[in-house]
Amino acid sequence: MRNAPTILHLDMDAFFAQAEQASKPSLRGKAVVVGGLGPRGVVATASYEARVFGVHSAMPMAQARRLAPNAAYLFPRGAFYRRISDQVMTLLRALSPLVEPLSLDEAFVDLEAGEAAWDSESARLAGVRLRADIRAVTGLTGSVGLAASKMLAKIASEQAKPDGLVLIEPGTERALLAPMSVRTLPGVGPATRDHLRRAGITTIEDMAEAGEDELVRLLGKAHGHALYAMALARDDRPVVAERETKSVSVEDTYDVDIHDRLRVELEVRRLADRCVRRLRGAGLSGRTIVLKVRRYDFSTLTRSETLRGPTDDPGVVREAAARLLDSVDTTGGVRLLGVGVSGLADFTQEDLFAQAAEEERADAPEDEVAEEPVVAEAAPAEHRWRPGLDVLHAELGHGWVQGSGLGRVTVRFETPDSEVGRVRTFRIDDPALEPADPLPLVRRRPDEPRPADGGGELPVVRPGNSR
Repeated sequence: MRNAPTILHLDMDAFFAQAEQASKPSLRGKAVVVGGLGPRGVVATASYEARVFGVHSAMPMAQARRLAPNAAYLFPRGAFYRRISDQVMTLLRALSPLVEPLSLDEAFVDLEAGEAAWDSESARLAGVRLRADIRAVTGLTGSVGLAASKMLAKIASEQAKPDGLVLIEPGTERALLAPMSVRTLPGVGPATRDHLRRAGITTIEDMAEAGEDELVRLLGKAHGHALYAMALARDDRPVVAERETKSVSVEDTYDVDIHDRLRVELEVRRLADRCVRRLRGAGLSGRTIVLKVRRYDFSTLTRSETLRGPTDDPGVVREAAARLLDSVDTTGGVRLLGVGVSGLADFTQEDLFAQAAEEERADAPEDEVAEEPVVAEAAPAEHRWRPGLDVLHAELGHGWVQGSGLGRVTVRFETPDSEVGRVRTFRIDDPALEPADPLPLVRRRPDEPRPADGGGELPVVRPGNSR
């Protein structure tokens, strides 16, 4: 444990939903839910206005619609969120070389390593400036926790939500943790919580008083030792700048079960190609190919095959995935398919036998093999116009899709810096309407100072533990 709160945890507030509200003036202050919109979709993020109705992440979308029928339900814009995430991570890396991203919207920062903080006051000032810079660059808000360890910094950022900053002073950790639920500690899920509750342990103070031997008896050696240390606020884990990637995978859930075996095979080929593109984008290769199949009855099967050497060849991955599929019965229907690669390395060793088999195919270009027309045939034309996606009209300009169906698409024409826009409806094949790229949330003037230059007044830190 450190003697100063120089570990910072940043968590953007309801990231996807907040980004959608910022880009769509008509949704500001309203309930917004982002996620899969099909009957089997799940909630990725819900705005704080939607959370009032009980909507939360990982909830089935159908349940969310029952709880908040009047919320705006939007399809995720992944590239848009990644662009904002890159801006935020750039600001974090300006503070320190030790930044440990946990997801697009969450990261630890070692302020001491970057000489951005060395005591409580300098750490608080660094957190205040970071929040101001994030708002200036992205237009969004994030919550900051500061503490002497990663565990406590994350707890502090949870207390700071939304749009706040909480600093835990060294020496106060035990008193802060004592009344909290055991679920507060990382590694305590519902099953562990219930097991501890049956033993009369419900708070972190109860864990500390139970003693290490009792926790080991209840939970096993590794888990018991780790949780006892955390109950005493002991956490010496360092901030790690590069987290090792263990696997790369992609998967799709289908609104309607796939029964046609040929369609299943073509979907697996398409997923294999997507997986390889992601693998190559990360500069990696892998030895083990993994196929995941969730059938109509929710049973999930995984099959894997380990090659003689790592590869990033799409033909090799497609062939391996196809072989794995041969051993899976899909006659009852398939609701989810996934392809992954593990055993990662930063070099490749070509599989000559698979390569030879690939050369025996028809001489069609590889891109033609990968681009099967199945998705276009299987999906209604309206799926091109998913709610929340950006569009451009030849006369009316930039807007976003509010909904589509029955051969029509409804668009609201507004931009991040406009007033609430008007709504128009078009035929889905209107030649004047086309998909568009998202607009930036903040337009910076050429003469405007960068946040790092100290432009703008620092916001007041909100005290307390409001969520």
